[in-house]
Amino acid sequence: MELRVLRYFYTVAREENITRAAQLLHVTQPTLSRQLMQLEEELGTVLFHRSSHRIVLTEDGMLLKRRAQELLELADKTQKEFQSREELSGEIAIGSGETCNMAHLSDLMVSFRQEHPLVQFRIYSATADEVKNRMESGLLDLGLLMEPVDLSRYHTAPLPHRERWCALVREDCPLAEFESVSPEDLAPYPLLLGWREQVNDLLSGWFGQELFGRINVAAWYNLLNNAAVLVGHGMGAALCLDRSFTRYSGLRFIPLSPALESGAVLAWKKEQTRSRAVESFLAHIRNALEA
Repeated sequence: MELRVLRYFYTVAREENITRAAQLLHVTQPTLSRQLMQLEEELGTVLFHRSSHRIVLTEDGMLLKRRAQELLELADKTQKEFQSREELSGEIAIGSGETCNMAHLSDLMVSFRQEHPLVQFRIYSATADEVKNRMESGLLDLGLLMEPVDLSRYHTAPLPHRERWCALVREDCPLAEFESVSPEDLAPYPLLLGWREQVNDLLSGWFGQELFGRINVAAWYNLLNNAAVLVGHGMGAALCLDRSFTRYSGLRFIPLSPALESGAVLAWKKEQTRSRAVESFLAHIRNALEA
């Protein structure tokens, strides 16, 4: 299976139209159609349901689309790491959750690029579990991870800012008048919780196991923006890290009491070969943190 053919397939799958994909790839439509049929023969499966106006991926086609995206990203990343070897260049891929510590990391990225302007950064936003999965597959070099998280397979550099947990509520909710909210205050309300198991273990300890087993979970979420929309439409209160620096119209962040905090770490895989750009950036981070 050639990368060129995978790129053909991925473009067609993304565009859902062979004519448009052929124009983007600068190949003729018959050539592209022939390559796709040969790919289906090679894999022994049907990848598309074809119609006169669009194509629809089969289940096997959707699986290959995910794999093709990962392989093409990895191939492009590898190519950039080998370009312009004399002056430091290349791409550093970083995964990050929603954290205030991204501001600190951003300052380090800016100061690093002042020294090495040919280096580029690629940022992927997701939960800690998703970021770790992409680090394991080689798609990300570094991960900015919110605790609690299993870090046994990684080297880490702790970042300085600890973040407090809050309840995100509508301004017309009675809880919006509170200076802080306790487990007993939240228990009568429907709640939105993050779907990471380790986070819910943390919240279970804060509520107490008995009370946590009785709370009314209205929804599970991974990143906060969509959860905030649900809160705004009356779904319930979302338990989340404090994002008061982000303005959500009509909503308020109320700190938990007793206070609950989480730290953040920058992580990278142990015993993994890294590009010159990544090694240089890690040295830059260590120097900054030590200072």
